[in-house]
Amino acid sequence: MTDKELKELVEKMAITQIEIQKAQKETDKQLDKIGIEIQELKEAQKRTDKQIQELKEAQKKTDEQLKKTDEQLKKTDEQLRRTDEELRNMFKKVDERLDKVAKQLGGISNNQGDVAEEYFINSLKEKLQLAGINFDYLIPNYKIESKKFRDEFDILLVNGNSVAIIEVKYKVHPNDIDKLKSKVKNLKKLPQFKGYNIYAGIAGFNVSSDVIDKALQNGYFILQRKGDIIQSYPKLLKVS
Repeated sequence: MTDKELKELVEKMAITQIEIQKAQKETDKQLDKIGIEIQELKEAQKRTDKQIQELKEAQKKTDEQLKKTDEQLKKTDEQLRRTDEELRNMFKKVDERLDKVAKQLGGISNNQGDVAEEYFINSLKEKLQLAGINFDYLIPNYKIESKKFRDEFDILLVNGNSVAIIEVKYKVHPNDIDKLKSKVKNLKKLPQFKGYNIYAGIAGFNVSSDVIDKALQNGYFILQRKGDIIQSYPKLLKVS
């Protein structure tokens, strides 16, 4: 190898060494950058781990609260069940008492109705007459039944050409007048009373002025108890 060739080789090796040093510096910079990024990643991971831990603790507290809430709900459900059972028992007892009272009141009402009916039947038997019209006989509790309808009349007064319907109530109410209209229609359907003059009225121990007015408007008479039976309104019977 000549001196020239040796010199060129030395120069090339020097250049290569410089390039290697530059590459090493660049590599060191990249490694420093990577180290910083790795450190940032570690810090971020620490923060993430901390957040995860906090979430776990929060979830744990939530689970504990839900458990307590569930236990409270169970206790509340049990209390509601007991309360419902107590209310059912209480309502059952109240219903039983109301049934007893209703039966007692129903018995009293029926007894009052029977007393009123018996009174008017006995009183009318003594004198089969209404507003100057004489009747031949009295029929108590007259029942009719057909394929189309059925009905019952407390008292019927009958002669050869007339029949009087008398419905008896201990205390007469305005709706009893409406029921009387239906009874008149049903009686007119019977062939045995075809062509008869039909009169209709209400008899009672307690009759209000409203009932009297409504009866008169419909052409019905009123029988009231004042010592003996007296015919109250109108003085002349109207054919229904």
